[in-house]
Amino acid sequence: MHTWRRRQHPNPDWLMKWLSILPQQCILLMTCLLMALEAVPIDIDKTKVKGEGHVEGEKVENPDTGLYYDEYLRQVIDVLETDKHFREKLQTADIEEIKSGKLSRELDLVSHHVRTRLDELKRQEVARLRMLIKAKMDSVQDTGIDHQALLKQFEHLNHQNPDTFEPKDLDMLIKAATSDLENYDKTRHEEFKKYEMMKEHERREYLKTLDEEKRQREESKFEEMKKKHGDHPKVHHPGSKDQLKEVWEEADGLDPNEFDPKTFFKLHDVNNDGFLDEQELEALFTKELEKVYDPKNEEDDMVEMEEERLRMREHVMNEVDINKDRLVTLEEFLRATEKKEFLEPDSWETLDQQQLFTEDELKEFESHISQQEDELRKKAEDLQKQKEELQRQHDQLQAQKQELQQVVKQMEQKKLQQGNPPAGPAGELKLQPPGEHKVGDTPKHPAGGDQPLPPGHVQEPAARTDQVHP
Repeated sequence: MHTWRRRQHPNPDWLMKWLSILPQQCILLMTCLLMALEAVPIDIDKTKVKGEGHVEGEKVENPDTGLYYDEYLRQVIDVLETDKHFREKLQTADIEEIKSGKLSRELDLVSHHVRTRLDELKRQEVARLRMLIKAKMDSVQDTGIDHQALLKQFEHLNHQNPDTFEPKDLDMLIKAATSDLENYDKTRHEEFKKYEMMKEHERREYLKTLDEEKRQREESKFEEMKKKHGDHPKVHHPGSKDQLKEVWEEADGLDPNEFDPKTFFKLHDVNNDGFLDEQELEALFTKELEKVYDPKNEEDDMVEMEEERLRMREHVMNEVDINKDRLVTLEEFLRATEKKEFLEPDSWETLDQQQLFTEDELKEFESHISQQEDELRKKAEDLQKQKEELQRQHDQLQAQKQELQQVVKQMEQKKLQQGNPPAGPAGELKLQPPGEHKVGDTPKHPAGGDQPLPPGHVQEPAARTDQVHP
């Protein structure tokens, strides 16, 4: 069974609310930490709705955007939100003013405290990027790093001015976040396709290791699991009346005969901001996905379930989101319920009914995998050679050390035999300081006693026994 942990889609509804003007003079919300607007009250008997609803006034945590500059983005918007003038300009701005950079020029009019805080945030972000660049370069043991050139790859700030936050920085931040988030779904689809090709590649490689009998058993088991996975109840077309009514009845616990699109919208606008964002839409497809995927079943892959959820959400957005701001307003939602597709939709094909990749694509993928494996193998061989060379040098140094120690030891023994003072630990001679004598070397008294000589007395030489007297 495949292990799975749901990877949360960044879905920055707060960013999209900043990048688009809301109809009927709704407040334009900014990127990250914006306060949700309260929706118009409607008559709903909350006691009939299953589960716990959103608590009024409760702070809704915005999900991580998945951008590598997510924290910087959030902090900038948080600071801008504290300036009354800038917030008022947002309420009257339109989407073109925001994307063209006209709104960014309003930054010159914000308070000194706000600008100072933005300057500080930018300096921290530049320092963080430089630290990441240095760590990356150090990891490959590169030298002569051109930090200024490397900073050009970061398009969410003006790297030529690392000290102050200017209108150009805000403009670049808006454009970078918009572009990156628009490409997010495409990147996820590409990653999923690689995931599926890797699964098939590993399966085929495993089959090559088996004998004919075991290989046939594995092939039969694989086909059986595919058939079992495909045997599931009918999946309603995402966003159709049948699909929404099923949520209304089974998830909300309401009478299907009393289905009302406007009430449905208000119920599933979890944070009461007047929109169905991407995550709120994805939550509507849970009942449909449970028909196909069960984490307890070996044949059901939860990674595929999240890809199916993404496909459903994209389909509904394409059908309902008229202005393509990645948010569904009540007006857009109600207009979609008037279409023929809402009442009589086409059948929905799940992933198991589609070809996810061709044989040519798989061969190209396997060729790329083989090339990567060859490169890793070569690197491993080079590392092994380096390890062996270091070990050889280490052994050589150890042998030289032992030889030197043996030579020093022999020299000390030779000096002792010749009566020379022994050498110290570093080879120095252990000489006796002048005036010092070893115990027992004190000169004897002239009379042969053991008393020391008086000061100034010079001992006379002893008489020779062989001297002839006249």
